[in-house]
Amino acid sequence: MVIENFTPFKGEHCETTAMGNLLQHEGIQLSEPMLFGIGQGLGFIYWDSKGMDFPFIGGRVKPDELSACIASRLNLTMTVQETSSVTKAMHNVRNRIEQGKPVGLKLDSYYLDYFTNKIHFAAHYAVIYGMDDEYAYMSDTNQQGGLVKARLSNLAAARNAKGAMSSKNLSFVIEQTETLPSLVPVIRSSLINNAHDYLNPPIRNIGNKGIKKMSAEIVNWPSRSKDLEKDLCLTSLLMERAGTGGALFRNLYRDFLKECLDLFSDSKLEQAYFRFVEIAPMWSSVSASIDHAGRTGNQQELRRASELLADIAERERVAMEWIGSL
Repeated sequence: MVIENFTPFKGEHCETTAMGNLLQHEGIQLSEPMLFGIGQGLGFIYWDSKGMDFPFIGGRVKPDELSACIASRLNLTMTVQETSSVTKAMHNVRNRIEQGKPVGLKLDSYYLDYFTNKIHFAAHYAVIYGMDDEYAYMSDTNQQGGLVKARLSNLAAARNAKGAMSSKNLSFVIEQTETLPSLVPVIRSSLINNAHDYLNPPIRNIGNKGIKKMSAEIVNWPSRSKDLEKDLCLTSLLMERAGTGGALFRNLYRDFLKECLDLFSDSKLEQAYFRFVEIAPMWSSVSASIDHAGRTGNQQELRRASELLADIAERERVAMEWIGSL
């Protein structure tokens, strides 16, 4: 049972790739940066607590919010199903595939056959477009191989996983039931709302304030870690190469701003775009310094990363203020 006319969407980030797959099957063609921008995806979180071995660094909005925002902005009907029953969860997916609808899934990537880096992350997204008695046929990011397959037993474990950011066997489908809205007004609203949320976080470890917090805290990381090389190198990997599109999602956002400029001209937007052209490689430099500190033990690299983060925070603040005033 496989959807025969399914064509994979090629993307770098799991949630935008999943939405790209579902949209493309509905005949809606938008680039991954455009989906990220319309979904108001840019953000930042410095997540730390006493129960954590090491801080987590994130560069986007909360899981699920990006997909819901894309659907809402484009007047799409998004149907989400959750259940604590593994059997019912599989039944829900099978029914949709029988109707010719690919299904978005939220998963713990640790259990998926095709993931080589076995790290528990319960907010990974992929699309299933077919299954047989043993395997699920799926579409994932370029990094994970695009069209892939996983054993049904492993997929069930991935869907039913518990832990941070997990959901109860969450699946979702989208349908185009209304005419697509004009893109430029949608983009303007998304830009302004994303900038407002980024600049006005509810707590100080999120958004622009969160970057400043990371700048202050990163020099203290050696005292937090039981295995500094492992923790630093993993943090760098997650920031730069683990489905962020590079530069902690700033490459995606930069490319979104460029696409916006191709659609409409605005001097503030142009200034913000050129600012993110500068900012994106700075984030890559931060992750490189963190990785180098882990591999060499040179804590001076963490001080360099701290200084870069302080500079980034100021540059992003200015750029997002320009965007917020569009």
